[in-house]
Amino acid sequence: QQLIAAWRKEEQAPFAGWDFSYLDGRMIEEKPPWSYLARAAELMDGASSVLDMGTGGGERLLRLRERWPDKVAVTEDYPPNVALARERLEPLGVTVVEVALEEEIAMPFAGGEFDLVLNRHSGLNPSEVARILAPGGTFLTQQVHGLWAHDLIAHFGAPVPWPNDTPGIVAPRLEAAGLEVATCLDWTGKLTFTDAGAIVYYLKAIPWLVPGFSVATHVEYLLALHERLERGEELVFAAEKYLIEARKPRAVGG
Repeated sequence: QQLIAAWRKEEQAPFAGWDFSYLDGRMIEEKPPWSYLARAAELMDGASSVLDMGTGGGERLLRLRERWPDKVAVTEDYPPNVALARERLEPLGVTVVEVALEEEIAMPFAGGEFDLVLNRHSGLNPSEVARILAPGGTFLTQQVHGLWAHDLIAHFGAPVPWPNDTPGIVAPRLEAAGLEVATCLDWTGKLTFTDAGAIVYYLKAIPWLVPGFSVATHVEYLLALHERLERGEELVFAAEKYLIEARKPRAVGG
């Protein structure tokens, strides 16, 4: 009962933006061999305008503050994050637009408006990305692979939410939209949790991984994970990501 009570406290712990610092030392994620932020910074140096799709609370964009071009805009659709992004970014001159990044929804930007479009772990419509990119512009995205934590998700009896979110599917769609894929990298590593309570917090923060998850409804699954730890096993799951960099061809003679 004490263990379950502790898990319920984890379930109620606040989560804002895209900040998992609450789990520092309890969730250990191996890093891919590339640096998305470093590449984004390099690309910003040659851009006069940038859009950050699905900025969350602007956490990572703010880390690139010294490299921002004159024109910076972001999108976000999760209401708590929209409020956070406006609070943090609008005073710095950033345009914050609330829009869902879904296939059937057009982004409220002009064609060719941005030299650089960034997207870290957010939805995307390849046709819309191609439309708003200026000729010669670059699209950089790092995505969570559709099989991310598939073994953790399976433990709770749920299917992976986006099995088609793979570089083998996304890269050809970007090309079909008229972009030239310059880089396409795929990586698999480890996602380790030191205790089941950390998994409770993680699954509540990312509710689409195990829909309907709660301590009350999934306590037996959590107890099974805790028993694994007591047997001396580690709670290690699959971490998978991919990175794509694509460019919009310049106009003929441009």
